[in-house]
Amino acid sequence: MKTKIALSCVAAASLFLVSCNGTTPQQNSALTGAAAGAAIGALAAGDGDRAEGALIGGAIGGVAGGVMGQNKRNQRPYYGPY
Repeated sequence: MKTKIALSCVAAASLFLVSCNGTTPQQNSALTGAAAGAAIGALAAGDGDRAEGALIGGAIGGVAGGVMGQNKRNQRPYYGPY
């Protein structure tokens, strides 16, 4: 059972890294938020509700990551006094 979980984690991590190629910073933030939210949601859920916790956590994390990525895009760099 533990080897199946470990293989699933490795497969998910490799898909995550491959999917980051050629994406915008906002998409990267949304993807990172979704992955982190799914992991936290699965860990925080009860024994029988891990999939539901992962789905809810992934959705909330993806939205939060997308909003944070949008905010990063709107920031202007500071180059010193004008």
